[in-house]
Amino acid sequence: MKAKKTQKIFNFILIIIMIFFLISPVVNATTQPSDIKEVVVDTKDLQQAGNNIVRILQTFGVILSVIILIIIGIKYMLGSAEEKAEYKKTLMPYVIGAALIFAASTFAQVAYDFFHGWKV
Repeated sequence: MKAKKTQKIFNFILIIIMIFFLISPVVNATTQPSDIKEVVVDTKDLQQAGNNIVRILQTFGVILSVIILIIIGIKYMLGSAEEKAEYKKTLMPYVIGAALIFAASTFAQVAYDFFHGWKV
């Protein structure tokens, strides 16, 4: 029962985040063309901001994945035989997700290096 409640909470948070990202472009698109001013953006500042965001997200993901691993481990140690079988089923998607979180910065760097040389 707890897993369903936790999943519902997680899904609710994801929906809120998706709504935020859907509303943001609409708000930006309503700006009048006469209100647009020329803005010079230094790409180094933009790269630094992107690096900071990725670093914060990766740190949050690593901390969250370690906490979840601890919780699954404690439940596995204290669980009955049927519960242990259930935790083994949930462990594989967790391991794949944790590996993606740990490797996210590497994937982002490879994608950046691949597309950096392209001219549009």
